[in-house]
Amino acid sequence: MSAHVALVTDSTAYLPQDAVDRHRIAVVPLSVVMGDEVLAEGIEVSPKDVAQALRGRRAVTTSRPNPESFAAAYRAAAETGAEAVVSLHLSAELSGTFEAAQLAAESAGLPVRVIDTRMVGMALGYCVLAAAAAADAGAGPEEVAAAAERRAESTSGYFYVDTLEYLRRGGRIGAARALLGSALAVKPLLHLSGGSIEPLEKVRTASRAIARLEEIAVEQAGQAEVDIAVHHLAAEDRAEPLAERLRGRVPGLRDLYVGEVGAVIGAHVGPGLLAVVISPR
Repeated sequence: MSAHVALVTDSTAYLPQDAVDRHRIAVVPLSVVMGDEVLAEGIEVSPKDVAQALRGRRAVTTSRPNPESFAAAYRAAAETGAEAVVSLHLSAELSGTFEAAQLAAESAGLPVRVIDTRMVGMALGYCVLAAAAAADAGAGPEEVAAAAERRAESTSGYFYVDTLEYLRRGGRIGAARALLGSALAVKPLLHLSGGSIEPLEKVRTASRAIARLEEIAVEQAGQAEVDIAVHHLAAEDRAEPLAERLRGRVPGLRDLYVGEVGAVIGAHVGPGLLAVVISPR
């Protein structure tokens, strides 16, 4: 990475660890609250832990990082010689993380550009990777930020959940609340729209919903050069076959990533999640 621009993101980007290491990206964890314990995502609590807790009907909530966590990351960047920081985060519609980063940026000892990508998961992750590519090429902070924003504009995310109950509990359901009355009769497909979780389609069975998710991904990818991520929570048996089908159906596919969402997003969507992120290059 350029010595002039450092990158900071949060743990909901779910970036592969080799990418984090290669680009020296600082990742600030969100927290999962289970009973009396406040646990750092990716460090002290795993997706498996959350899935088990939810299945056992334990209360699971999440919280944003405190501003000091970001301030520490910005100080560390300055100490390693960075002249500026670009800090990229999940949608402010879904979390107070962006606000916490902004608060920390106000008193940082170097310029910090904080960006609400309006994304989450690898939809955020691809924005971070676009920023990293620009920084690696020697771009300044404005160009690095612009690269991330361009990637965000073209990236889309679609997902299937077995139930809307977990989104309802966490207050992240947005306009999809209208589906609750018929939630037992449908398997909802949702998408990220304007940084919020919005309803897309109602399908009668899980198998049809997953087939429709695949069709949407293929249509959205078209003939363009794209990166695709398939996310899941405790549903690898669904995610791997879907990824393989997409590999054979998307002609412009470059990188295909399959990974479980972390504990924070898992707490809000519940076991059985299947999501596809399409990100044109």
